[in-house]
Amino acid sequence: MKKILIAAVAALSLHVSAALPVPPAPELSARAYLLLDVKSGATLAAKDPDARVEPASLTKLMTAYLTFKALQEGRIKPNQQLTVSQKGWKTEGSRMFLDPKKPATVDELIRGMIVQSGNDACVTLAEAIAGSEETFAGMMNQQAARLGMKNTHFMNSTGLPDAQHYTTARDLGILAAAIIRDYPQYYPIYSMKEYRYNNITQPNRNQLLYRDAGVDGMKTGHTESAGYCLVASKHEADRRVLSVVLGTDSDNTRANESARLLGYGLQFFDTSRLYAARQPVSQAQVYKGQAASVAVGFDRDQFLTLAKGGLARLQKQVTLQAPLVAPIKAGQVVGKVTLSLDGQALGELPLKALAPVEEAGLFGRLADSVKLWFR
Repeated sequence: MKKILIAAVAALSLHVSAALPVPPAPELSARAYLLLDVKSGATLAAKDPDARVEPASLTKLMTAYLTFKALQEGRIKPNQQLTVSQKGWKTEGSRMFLDPKKPATVDELIRGMIVQSGNDACVTLAEAIAGSEETFAGMMNQQAARLGMKNTHFMNSTGLPDAQHYTTARDLGILAAAIIRDYPQYYPIYSMKEYRYNNITQPNRNQLLYRDAGVDGMKTGHTESAGYCLVASKHEADRRVLSVVLGTDSDNTRANESARLLGYGLQFFDTSRLYAARQPVSQAQVYKGQAASVAVGFDRDQFLTLAKGGLARLQKQVTLQAPLVAPIKAGQVVGKVTLSLDGQALGELPLKALAPVEEAGLFGRLADSVKLWFR
């Protein structure tokens, strides 16, 4: 039995060994893979997660992210009509069969890109958002850097092979989780099993959508050089896990191996929200301030993933800075929560002031100076 405990809290990830037995993750027939808990960001299993690979049509996750961003910012509209260019119309590979004589709406193009994996849809959206696919590729790289995708470089919106077009399983996990987190209103499109456009109905190539009601996304990819790839996500109760499986030998293999990985994450781990965003965890005493204390907590929800049975044994200890002297800014780190399991430290979470505290007047500061002197 492999002994592993894995925890992650918001942007802070904690990876430590402890006395919680967990069966080994399944060995998959894939070049690389990764399994994440979406809420906590915990890595539950991985093989060569930072190895550079060809993403094929998994590239369209970034094309979709930037499309959703453009919609949110009002730079394009859902009912806006776009006409495919000669470049888009002639782009090789999978397509939604756009007609150069008939414009399509942005909504239609998004479904053609996600469900049908249409390269013609990707180029059309890229040109509408950035003016050219080349400029759009630059935007893709800028967004990848903002998301923390450290080993990714895009050359196009479609995923067609290029020597300088690459990513990793870890980076694809970051990107897929960002779509789920940042654009939940568009995520249901990834669960569509088919889409009909131009009198042609095409099925979603993600086999798991037909096999497992809990699977509701996300994207397949395939080229001869990349092999068969799949990013998949499954929800169960209040949990969501995400798998990235790259470089398998067939459509069936990528679906079967992804299902094994998702099942492992849900069966052997639990995730819990430790603290809610903006909710006070404690009150810190303040000296020389207009208020005698300040509420402390976190600016976003804090989740933790542990092996089954670990959450009930988790211990939390709050430590506050002392003395704490005004002025204090909202968001300023003023303490920490130490997490431990059976006496073994897991890590620390920085506690922040939830509100500012301005300096007191002269007499208030003098009175607290006396208190500090005798403290």
